[in-house]
Amino acid sequence: MADQHIVKQFDEELDEMRATIAQMGGMVEQQMTNAIMAISRRDEVMAKRCQEADSEIDAMEDKIEALTTRMLALRQPVALDLRAILAALKIAHNLERMGDYAKNVAKRASALAQLPEVGPVNGIVRMGRLTHGIIKDVLDAYAEPNVDKAVAAWTRDQEIDQMYNSLFRELLTYMMEDPRNITACAHLLFVAKNIERIGDHATNIAETVYFQEKGTRLEGLRPKSDRTSYAVVEPPEADEAI
Repeated sequence: MADQHIVKQFDEELDEMRATIAQMGGMVEQQMTNAIMAISRRDEVMAKRCQEADSEIDAMEDKIEALTTRMLALRQPVALDLRAILAALKIAHNLERMGDYAKNVAKRASALAQLPEVGPVNGIVRMGRLTHGIIKDVLDAYAEPNVDKAVAAWTRDQEIDQMYNSLFRELLTYMMEDPRNITACAHLLFVAKNIERIGDHATNIAETVYFQEKGTRLEGLRPKSDRTSYAVVEPPEADEAI
């Protein structure tokens, strides 16, 4: 009877751990949504609210760390149970970093609200929505758990990188065409990079889900298509009439 009680108690602790991860993931999803919406609507109030939410996400990571540390110390888990606890630690860290990047996006949203709007904002919004969709998919993959869904989300990181490459070139072109665009476009470049990094952390979660269920690393090269380090954008030709 004692052994059964211990097993039941451990199962309840695992359930609490997974529920806490799900709650933290939901908070990050909402923070990401609010950050992108703040940019789209030029809403300083929403941007400020999004920045303030970051402390709650940090507190959730502390809670998960305490839960998992206690289980490792008292239960001495092995095999799938051990991988589940280690996965929760890694996922919590990735979610915390995603929250930090969303907070950075919200800070830029506050600055952008003070500046004239520029065309590439729409591209930023599309990139944000794509990234939010991938975040949802990896969190669903963790909750179910579903390895196939995790792998599918993992491969979609290339879509974020391709969109980032396109936005990078577009923003540089806007800045070269009209110096008045430089400040707003510089903020948008930082926003795009932060969104791209959020996508990378979502990919990390997909890899962790795969490891949790399979006990091996996800095979194949990590799908990365960021080529901005090598980007060359030609300045517009001078107007012959001038």
